[in-house]
Amino acid sequence: MPRLQVLARRARGRHVQIGCHSMSSSSHARSAPAGSGFGEFFRYHGWLSPGVRLFRRLSFTAKAAWIAAAFVIPLVMALGFLWSGVQDLIASTRAEQDGMRYVAPTLEVIQAVQQRRHAAVLGTPELGTAQGRLEAAMQKLTQLDQSLGAELGTTKGFADLRQRVAALQGTEAAPDAQFAAHTAVVDALITLIADAADGSQLSLDPELDTYHMMVVSILRGPQLAENAARLRTLGALVLGGQGLTPARRDHLTEWLAVQPLLGADVDRSFQQGVTAFPEVASRMDRAGVVAAEQAFLKAVRGQLMGVEPQGGAAEYQALGQELLSRQQRLNEQVFKRLDERLQMRIDAQQHGLAVKLSVAVLFVLLACYLMLSFFKVMIGGLQEVAGHLREITKGNLTTAPRPWGSDEAAQLMLTMGEMQTALRRIVGTVLQGSTEVQTSSGEIASAAHDLSARTEQTAANLEETAATMEQISGQVRQVGERVADARHIVEANAGAAADCGRVIGDVVQTMDGIRQSSTRIGDIIGVIDSIAFQTNILALNAAVEAARAGEHGRGFAVVATEVRALAGRSAGAAKEIKTLISASIEQVQAGHTVVGEAREMMQTIVGNAEQIAGQMRDIAEATHQQGLGVVEVGAAMRSLDEATQQNAALVEQTTAAASALAEQAQRLNQEVSFFKMA
Repeated sequence: MPRLQVLARRARGRHVQIGCHSMSSSSHARSAPAGSGFGEFFRYHGWLSPGVRLFRRLSFTAKAAWIAAAFVIPLVMALGFLWSGVQDLIASTRAEQDGMRYVAPTLEVIQAVQQRRHAAVLGTPELGTAQGRLEAAMQKLTQLDQSLGAELGTTKGFADLRQRVAALQGTEAAPDAQFAAHTAVVDALITLIADAADGSQLSLDPELDTYHMMVVSILRGPQLAENAARLRTLGALVLGGQGLTPARRDHLTEWLAVQPLLGADVDRSFQQGVTAFPEVASRMDRAGVVAAEQAFLKAVRGQLMGVEPQGGAAEYQALGQELLSRQQRLNEQVFKRLDERLQMRIDAQQHGLAVKLSVAVLFVLLACYLMLSFFKVMIGGLQEVAGHLREITKGNLTTAPRPWGSDEAAQLMLTMGEMQTALRRIVGTVLQGSTEVQTSSGEIASAAHDLSARTEQTAANLEETAATMEQISGQVRQVGERVADARHIVEANAGAAADCGRVIGDVVQTMDGIRQSSTRIGDIIGVIDSIAFQTNILALNAAVEAARAGEHGRGFAVVATEVRALAGRSAGAAKEIKTLISASIEQVQAGHTVVGEAREMMQTIVGNAEQIAGQMRDIAEATHQQGLGVVEVGAAMRSLDEATQQNAALVEQTTAAASALAEQAQRLNQEVSFFKMA
């Protein structure tokens, strides 16, 4: 019944719509619980909540762009860091090349100063040539210092060097002074080379071979050559007849001691930087340099370290020049190899960077290609699905999606095809069911109409029956009231009879008391009669005694006579009373008998009255129960009448609901016919 009422209310109150659009919208509608703080934000997806919430608001194109950016940005940054690191290394290597560009003319200046020192100390005619060479080398160094001095930090050292070089021409002609002045210039040049090496980071070269080649050609090699040049020039001066002074001996001893140390250092660096590459070491004559060095040092020890200098200066100079030539040539070869290795490093870094960038760009392009392909596949699949969904929303169920592959989009298409098949089957079933419902609802409406008419007739009959039951209930109620009144009268009569019985009982008891009192009075009168008799006897005795007494007893005799007379009257009265009492006792006895019979009759009357009262109570109770039953029957009739009226209302509602159901079935049939299945 509640369902019928609901259907009736729906039929009367609102219009039910059934359509694909409403079905799709209701199937996609979701009610999200209101957020309640920070914990609610991460309730469903945990640490993925920010990304999930962001991607819910973006289209697939924007999502793909975000994902591509998330991959491309760190890749570009990594490539930027790689490019920056390689460029820094290339810049550092080019700075080392700048240092080598600065060191090359500096080495030429050192060789020119050594040549000029040798000519100036020995007084040979090559001084002018050496001076011209020095000036040319200084001019080249000046130009480089102007362009690289500030960057390499050699400006101050070069200014000091220029002053020293300019002061060489004004130095006194004494050999030792010339030697000291030129040696100071060479020391300044070696310091300038060290400054240039530090400023260009040559002294901090990161690779093992180039570092040791830098040691051989820039740091220790020039020092070793300078030490040999000092031994050559000063030894030639001594052997030329200038004499071996203590100062000269000390210098020779010092340089002779330093030479093997510098040679060993250079040899270790040569082993690390050059010998490790046999194809390079084969082009350099380090063994010839060592042999020339040993021959020259042997000459120094043999010709200069003895008690007196001995031997020819020309042979000594030839050995020294041979050593210097070999050392300078070896230094130049190592210097050239170092420059080649630095350029190879730059080329390798540039090539490696180009290869890495090419590979990275290739894979970035491949990733972009794959991303575009992925985007095309996904967006194409989604568009295909969306197109079929739009056709479904238009009611077209005849077409089915055709998957292009076996990916998720294809699986989605297959699933949608299965859904479309199921939907087609459901629509067919609904269409058939709606037709059947429409037919059945018409039959239900017709049957409900007939049932409504019969129910209304039944309700009218029930109303008449209920009215009759109301009249019967009133009559039964009146009979009950009269029976109740009669019951009260009978109970009053029974009470009165009971009271009479009790009164008669009291009379019987009173008569018994009277009879007993009469008997007692008879006894008392007997006693009085006995007393009167005895009194009479005593009076006779007193008279006798008074007679005997004579005159003295006369008065007593009179009294005795009176007493005797009184006793006689008392005895007579007692006899009369006894006679009356006897008659009264007989009457009382007769009354007692009558009263006893009356009491028995009254007890019978009381018993009958009580029986009548009990029967009247039973009649009253039965009448009351009958009245209650009639009332209940009336209530049941009223309930039945109400139920019949409700049934009539429900039948009307059923009729309305059946009509509404028929209309809805017809509307459903119209809505379902919206879909095209063939």
